[in-house]
Amino acid sequence: MHTKSPLLDEFARLTTGALGLAQAAGDEAKAVMRAQADRIAVDMDLVRKDELEALKAEIVALRAEVTQLRETPKTGTGRKPARAKDAAG
Repeated sequence: MHTKSPLLDEFARLTTGALGLAQAAGDEAKAVMRAQADRIAVDMDLVRKDELEALKAEIVALRAEVTQLRETPKTGTGRKPARAKDAAG
């Protein structure tokens, strides 16, 4: 926007520059805080949310596989499992 007053043009440029600087400073502060939080999480041996979700999905899949293996009819030699001998022999 152009006006006939150079004073208002300069004020508009100054205001735009100040707002841009404030936004950049806010973004930088947010990045610093996130880095500090990540460092604290590593020091406390915490797990990130995406890693936890991946682990939960893997556990669900493994439980389903175990359930499927338990339900599968056992094929083998037909022998009964060996009984453990007691201490007397």
